Amino acid sequence: MKPMIKTFIALLFITTITINTHSQSPDVTKARDILDKVSAQTQKYGTIRADFTFTLENLQAEMTDTYEGSIVMKGEKFMVDVMGANTYFDGETVWTYMTEINEVNISDKEMLEEEGGLNPGTVFTIYEEGFNYIYDGEGIIRGRTVDIVDLFPEERDQPYSRIKLYIYRDDLQFAQIKQIGKDGTNYIIEVEDMVVDGDDVDDSYFTFNPDDYPDIVVIDLR
Repeated sequence: MKPMIKTFIALLFITTITINTHSQSPDVTKARDILDKVSAQTQKYGTIRADFTFTLENLQAEMTDTYEGSIVMKGEKFMVDVMGANTYFDGETVWTYMTEINEVNISDKEMLEEEGGLNPGTVFTIYEEGFNYIYDGEGIIRGRTVDIVDLFPEERDQPYSRIKLYIYRDDLQFAQIKQIGKDGTNYIIEVEDMVVDGDDVDDSYFTFNPDDYPDIVVIDLR
C-alpha cells in the first residue's frame, strides 16, 4: 500500500518521444496556453477541497482497484486522505499516517520528488520545469468538454511514460489526471467534486503531531 500512496502523493506520468517546447507547433502552443491559464487561475484560490476516486490499473495482471479519497490544498500545502492513510505536507515535511496500524512515516519534501510521482501541491505548475507537452485534442467527461494535454518528462528514467491532464474547458478545473506507467501500471485520479476559495484553513491543518496518538509507531526517514 505504501508505495502506491507515495506514488499518488507525491497525485498522478513520458514516452521516448521528445517534444521541443520552444517550437512553434500549434499543438505545443495551445497546450502552453491552456496550462498557463490553469496555473494563473489556481494561484488566485485561497483553498481547494476536492473529493476524488483513485484507480490503480494493472494491465498485465488484468486488475483494477478503485478507492475514494479527499484532499485539502492551500498553496503547496496539502492533506490527502486515501487508501487508509492520511498524508500531510506543510511545505517542508511529509507525514504519512497509516490509520489502521497507527504508524506514521516522516520524510523531507525532497522525497516527493525522488518518488517520481506527482506532488499535489505543485500539480498545477508541474509543466513549468522538467516536462515537455502537447495538446492531444478534446473529449467529453460528464457531459462537459475537456481539453487533453499530454506531459512528457525530460528525464527518460522515470517509471511512467506520460501524464495526461483532462481539463474542463469552461472553468479550467481538472476533471481527470492519468499517469501512464511503462510497465502497464496506470494511476488514474478522477475529480468527483471540487470547491475552491471556501472557508480558510489554518496552516496547522497540514501538520501531524505524533504526540496526539498514544502508542503510535514513528518511522523517521529524514
